[in-house]
Amino acid sequence: MSSSNPLLSGMQPTGPLHIGNYLGALKNWTSLQDEFDCSFFIADLHAMTIEYDPKDMPVYVNELALTYLAAGLDPEKCNIFIQSHVPEHSELAWIFNTIVPIGELERMTQYKDKSEQHKQNINAGLFTYPALMAADILMHKPVGVPVGEDQTQHVELARSIAKKFNKTFGKTFPEPKVILTPTPRVMSLVDPEKKMSKSKGEKHYIGMFEDPKSIRKKIMSAVTDSASGSKKMPAGVENLFTLLEACGAEKSLIATFMEQYNEKSLQYKDLKEATADTVIAMLKPIQEKRKQLESDPGYVADALLKGTTAAQAVAKETMKEVKEKCGLL
Repeated sequence: MSSSNPLLSGMQPTGPLHIGNYLGALKNWTSLQDEFDCSFFIADLHAMTIEYDPKDMPVYVNELALTYLAAGLDPEKCNIFIQSHVPEHSELAWIFNTIVPIGELERMTQYKDKSEQHKQNINAGLFTYPALMAADILMHKPVGVPVGEDQTQHVELARSIAKKFNKTFGKTFPEPKVILTPTPRVMSLVDPEKKMSKSKGEKHYIGMFEDPKSIRKKIMSAVTDSASGSKKMPAGVENLFTLLEACGAEKSLIATFMEQYNEKSLQYKDLKEATADTVIAMLKPIQEKRKQLESDPGYVADALLKGTTAAQAVAKETMKEVKEKCGLL
């Protein structure tokens, strides 16, 4: 690992991940850890902005830690930590709240989306959480942030906040770049014009630890010809091709299906069968590793302790510098 090129990213613990989360971010993280000094955190403070049962939070945090490790994150190659265990993140977020214009926060599309989804709980945290996200990122001074396409606006805001802080208080933070995965968007199986999401219901997504029979059933029921009469490939068919490629199907198989599609001889049943086989094969080693990790809770706890201790050391150093520059020390 090269400490001169740190990367950082994280996910919220809101229940089991689906393959859109894996292909959109997590798979990319596992390859980046071999080249860069990576830190990946569990964003439990962010998860508090929507209604939740406090009893579920430790379960979901452990679930996400297990998923990170099962997917291939290696605590010897990267740091894995829990956001709330590094209180400096919240402290830096408050400082950023004093310099980020309200107009910038009002423009955030995720605030608008989540306000629509959670009309009974539009809280201040939901509005200001991009400042906390900027603190999560900038605290560790990364050169890049590997995220899914839907998070690029937040990284751009973090860059803007870094620029404003540097101008106001003196050069402190680098302006990190967005690092997109090769598969930035995986679409819903039932509504392929929309992104895969758990919020739309069971049929719309494939869980990373879902039973192979269930996976096959969902893919065999996937929408295909949603744009009949159009010369453009239907979104549902395009999504199946995306899954085939992203999940590691042989290039020759993809080329054969594409040739058949262009010749109008493609049987969608064959395409779906091949996609199901490929998705199940990709998930099998991850699911097996998960079972192995579940029988060794000490390993998971040690990985989190190691990563959190490293993150705390970096955070203390950054906050000392920040406080000195802001006149707080």
